[in-house]
Amino acid sequence: MKLNWLSEFLANIVNASAITEAVTRPFIGLRQQLTPSSIYCLIKSSSAEALEHILIACAVYLLVCLGLYKLTFWLSAAAAATAAASPSDARNSNNNNNNSSSNNSSGSGESGLRNALQCGLRSVHLPKAALMGRVLLVIAHPDDECMFFGPLIYTLTQRDGCQVYVLCLSNGNYEQKGQVRRDELYRACKRLGICESNIILVNATNLPDDPNVEWRSDAVASFILHTVESLDIQAIFTFDRDGVSSHPNHCAVYYAAASLCLANLLPKGCKFYTLDSINLVRKYLSIFDLLCTCFMSSHWCILSWKDASIVRSAMMEHQSQLKWFRWLYIYTSRYMFINSIREINLSDIELEMQIHDN
Repeated sequence: MKLNWLSEFLANIVNASAITEAVTRPFIGLRQQLTPSSIYCLIKSSSAEALEHILIACAVYLLVCLGLYKLTFWLSAAAAATAAASPSDARNSNNNNNNSSSNNSSGSGESGLRNALQCGLRSVHLPKAALMGRVLLVIAHPDDECMFFGPLIYTLTQRDGCQVYVLCLSNGNYEQKGQVRRDELYRACKRLGICESNIILVNATNLPDDPNVEWRSDAVASFILHTVESLDIQAIFTFDRDGVSSHPNHCAVYYAAASLCLANLLPKGCKFYTLDSINLVRKYLSIFDLLCTCFMSSHWCILSWKDASIVRSAMMEHQSQLKWFRWLYIYTSRYMFINSIREINLSDIELEMQIHDN
């Protein structure tokens, strides 16, 4: 009896209904707000804002790529002009700089900035072994040289002392047009700066131009090894294990060349390089893949719009292959402007062979 007052006091303080109301009140308000129309409006406004941010990011990326593209060739032209300057001009310039210390300090700062940019932004960033000597390009079909390796071939043929040879492992007789495609290959290579005597066209029955026929690696490897030894080749360029377009014949060329390297059959001074395969989005970014290439690749060559027109004209020599989608490829593909190259060593081949076996 003496504790009744305490029970009544606690009952007044702890009111279950009040607690329930206090807990559920925010959820009731939220439930009233989350009607189907309000949810739709929320998603619409969020999507529009996200899309706006994406468009702004894409516009900034495209502008940066265009700026880098122009800056790359401006720096290349400046470097070429500097290299062409005579020693006497350089001595006169040094004497004039010694007469004016202030001009010397500002000029050296500007020169240092230009040199730093030239080191990072170059239209051609290839290994020395690839720029000098005798180079062999191994392709699977006529038109591969233009569709995929055009920037590389044109860059190499413009170098003094660099001899470029092309080994084409089939005559492109998939549609019974072998003779036509042979002549197209010769004309296209001539536009790219390769003479007819530097083209080796294989016409073997066990290497048909057919995606449904698997090329044996040992048969392909024997042609590559014979060509390398007979021509004293110093660098080999071909497809990587994905073959750019995942064509089985392209992939077979890589595995054949890789098997030679793995078996240590290539001459000691012969280097092995592959053309990078990239995803579908980057493949059709044209010159706007420049930023990705410079950050993700170790070696590359980039053509100006004028030089790329030579590659396009070479591709147009393959009239038998100019379907409507090829026209789209010619003007939008990154491979008509940019080639990124990777040097392959023994550990890379062992890893990729394990992936291939799995």
